[in-house]
Amino acid sequence: METKENILMKKYEVGRMLGQGAFAKVYYGRNVRTGQSVAIKVIDKQKIGKVELINQIKREISIMNMVRHQNIMHLEEVMATKTKVYIVMEYAKGGELFKRIVKGRIKEETARAYFRQLICAVDFCHNRGVYHRDLKPENLLLDEDGNLKVSDFGLSALAESKRQDGLLHTTCGTPAYISPEVISRKGYDGAKSDIWSCGVILFVMLAGHLPFHCRNLMDMYRKIAKGIYKCPTWFSSEVKRLLSKILDPNPKTRISIARIKEHPWFNKGLTPKNPVANEANMDNIVTIPLEVNDMELARPYNLNAFDIISLSSGFDLSSLFVSQDEKEDARFTTTSSVACIVSKLEDVAHESGFKLMKKERGSFKLEGCVKYALSIEVEIYEIGPSYHLVEIKKSSGNLMDYQHLLRQTIKTAFEDIVWSWLGEHQHN
Repeated sequence: METKENILMKKYEVGRMLGQGAFAKVYYGRNVRTGQSVAIKVIDKQKIGKVELINQIKREISIMNMVRHQNIMHLEEVMATKTKVYIVMEYAKGGELFKRIVKGRIKEETARAYFRQLICAVDFCHNRGVYHRDLKPENLLLDEDGNLKVSDFGLSALAESKRQDGLLHTTCGTPAYISPEVISRKGYDGAKSDIWSCGVILFVMLAGHLPFHCRNLMDMYRKIAKGIYKCPTWFSSEVKRLLSKILDPNPKTRISIARIKEHPWFNKGLTPKNPVANEANMDNIVTIPLEVNDMELARPYNLNAFDIISLSSGFDLSSLFVSQDEKEDARFTTTSSVACIVSKLEDVAHESGFKLMKKERGSFKLEGCVKYALSIEVEIYEIGPSYHLVEIKKSSGNLMDYQHLLRQTIKTAFEDIVWSWLGEHQHN
């Protein structure tokens, strides 16, 4: 990090790392003048330039400026050098809501308090033409007083992103939390889609597990499309009724936020009070030029629903003609970025002595290895901006060498970013 005596820009003392992603690291910081604790997101300009994320970062900063609310992570300021972008944000001492849920399901009264804060924050965003599109417990943080804070607006869309039909069309989000209409890829109402995600979050808080969880991606999508889930016995009848209205697979009949706020379960024990937006002073926010070099990764091919079905293990008919031991391809899904996937490929190439070559849009090749007389092709397909399918196949060489490399090196290299192997039994 570009600091002098651990002081960033003569303003923030930088401490321990709080988290790390493909393009950014987040550190704990302290304002040396006021003593205020902050979180500092450090983004490498060269990395975001490679995968065309510059506009996404700019949009995220712009949106965080627009949505100043007590239950939304507060953006303090943005600074930049020639190589780094520093986004200084409010520090959420309580960490992710997800970590709270992992310890065990949340009591109904506490879950209701979190849900109220979530709905108020999302409603505030929608009233300003902002649709989050990636609401999940990992993106909900808690401050030191236990108040919920919505974070990570990297996949958010603005009202002007709608097409002439008045709908959004970019497929994005986390599979277990996305709405049926997003999966269908026919266009969707960003507000209704966010409401669905809020319903999944409410279920997860109360149950301690997902409503539509399946090992097979396509089975999960089928359940989401039909709204098939089962409430645990400890759910109250009131919350069951509310969830049935939120997790309605038909967006036209799905409950609105206004109606959620009128629901008896939502208002139980609530003293009428209007949520007050935290309209903080925005003068310290600056517009920054994100200068990058010309190195860019090609955007991968986009898959439609029929492509996904044909690639899924449930519809893979090759086993009728080829034995499992003879299969020469492996596929997995991941929520990691293209740059992260390519970085893993580079690790494989370095460890095994291959040369990694970019062929065309989303297509790569491993070859030129002394140890293995092999040529391996890797295709990256985009299902959504934050969801990819990777296909690995042997194009030439010895099958046994390929299978050994696949098991011992390739699968090991990718294991920490794999969401699901398709046809997992094929290569175990």
